[in-house]
Amino acid sequence: MKQANRADALATLIDDATRAGLLPPGAVRPVQDVRPWPLVLMTAFGAWLAAIPLMIALWAGLESVLRHGPGAYVVAGSVLVAAVLLIRMRGVALFVEQLAVPCLLVGGGLLGYALFRDYATQIAPLLMCLACLVVAAALPRDWLRVLLGLFACGLLALGVSDSILHNDATELYIAWMLALACWLGTHWLQKQAFNDGRGAPVATFLESLSTGWVLAILLGLVFWSGLTFMLGGALGMGLTGDVVREASWRQAAAWYAQALNGVSLVLAMAAAAWMGWRWPALRQLPAIGVALVLIVLAWCMPALGPVLLILAYCLTSGRSRVAVAAALAAAWILGSFYYQLAWPLASKATLLAMAGALLCALSWLATRGTVLHLVQNPPAAALTETRTVRLGLPVGLLLVLLVANIGIWQKEQLIAKGAPVFVELAPVDPRSLMQGDYMRLNFQGLGILSTLVSVDRAAERPRVVAMRDARGVAELLRPYAKEALAPGEFLLELTPKGGSWVLVSDAWFFKEGEAARWEKARYGEFRVLPDGRALLVGMRGEDLQAL
Repeated sequence: MKQANRADALATLIDDATRAGLLPPGAVRPVQDVRPWPLVLMTAFGAWLAAIPLMIALWAGLESVLRHGPGAYVVAGSVLVAAVLLIRMRGVALFVEQLAVPCLLVGGGLLGYALFRDYATQIAPLLMCLACLVVAAALPRDWLRVLLGLFACGLLALGVSDSILHNDATELYIAWMLALACWLGTHWLQKQAFNDGRGAPVATFLESLSTGWVLAILLGLVFWSGLTFMLGGALGMGLTGDVVREASWRQAAAWYAQALNGVSLVLAMAAAAWMGWRWPALRQLPAIGVALVLIVLAWCMPALGPVLLILAYCLTSGRSRVAVAAALAAAWILGSFYYQLAWPLASKATLLAMAGALLCALSWLATRGTVLHLVQNPPAAALTETRTVRLGLPVGLLLVLLVANIGIWQKEQLIAKGAPVFVELAPVDPRSLMQGDYMRLNFQGLGILSTLVSVDRAAERPRVVAMRDARGVAELLRPYAKEALAPGEFLLELTPKGGSWVLVSDAWFFKEGEAARWEKARYGEFRVLPDGRALLVGMRGEDLQAL
């Protein structure tokens, strides 16, 4: 059993070195003692269940010792040492090995409680970061080192800046840049450790630790950038956090905000230069054009430059999993540009449209391989595939245009054939900092919709019965239960929004700078078909005058 465990550890060491590009992929691996993963999972689940009452008993029996004085440090240190020894032991039972993991968390949590109790909010995270690094160095398990590296990086950022609690976006950005510098320095140290033949264990430890570290940086930059495009609306989440983050950033001096943009620009340029140096095949017009587009976008999005540098380094060093995570983070940050307060919505749309058009043009140039010397003498299969792709692009564009124009035609028919109906409203939040200018609409009489919250959204949309007066102003009467309508009554179809139902829409968008014009709105103007389908087409003033 001990020999099998040694083989398992040696195989893990070889895998880590191969993933880091320090050993060839064909390196010989010892035969491993592979335990079925269902057995490991069930055993781990049982260990966690057994650990819960042990944790409760530990706290109940030692509560007076743990709350005050050095007792918490003694108990935390003892639990951590015991957990590390159990994980390092060879030939230990699987249940005992899995029991060490919750013990590790208990010891770390108790140590964190004691440190945050006795030290300042910036000193305690740094001490916890150091503790995570020490424990990671003592553990032989790669996945535990990755998790401890992630926690250590997050604690470092929290220690350098307490902005997570105070919403100071600039300090948090500096903290992540410091963590990025530590990550790059770690990889330099990793290479130095392999320069002599005795540094493989150190380099393997640094590889595992740095993986968790850089994942924490990516998560931190994603959190710092805020929600990505339309995610808040899709999940029914508010954007208050993004407003606070952006406002706190813009409250800083103008030169300071420009400095963040400059840092992102420099890092994006460094990423492009690194890719061109390591992969000479990218020194072609399409690749250079893509790099220039990303550099310009990095100037507008301070979180993008660091992520591009991480992506470039991981791609060229064979760290494919981290590279995928960096690519996803970059896509998230690009989408978060939609919510930046400093840019008008039209300007953001123009910039992204220009970037997309340029990337499409570069993609077309990349297919002209014989002109750019990217592809020489392509085989017949490649030519067929190229023709298929070229045919697919216009077909896809035509389908998109067809679907869009069908929707436009349907709306135009509704406007032309629908009867005009006015519904009294009360504007809420007359200006949106996120999406240009708009009014949130709160129509009168929507209290009757409270009984429709539990309606199945996959079924037919519910409708309400309404009646208009002599001026055409509608009064919502009751939910429609497929009964016969009285003379003068008509139907209005409802739309699901934010976990409830609204009348067609809960917002009226208008051009930026025209808020004063639409503040006079008192009625929403609809066009309604006999089956209840409706469309909000305008706003009316106090006496139903057009605005």
